[in-house]
Amino acid sequence: MKLNVRIIRSERGDYVATCVALPGCVTRGPTREEARHIMSEAIRGYLASISEFVCESITEETIVEV
Repeated sequence: MKLNVRIIRSERGDYVATCVALPGCVTRGPTREEARHIMSEAIRGYLASISEFVCESITEETIVEV
């Protein structure tokens, strides 16, 4: 499964990750890598909450805005 994830640096200095295809699926992390990891977990939880389907492998396309 491929999903677009946007990761941007916030004014506070941490990173905010948003999954464009899943409304309301937003996470934060102190580093870009941590934000991506937390987002991966959030996507799994999001998908599990709306169905019984949990994808074992999620491939993320990352769009980074500066």
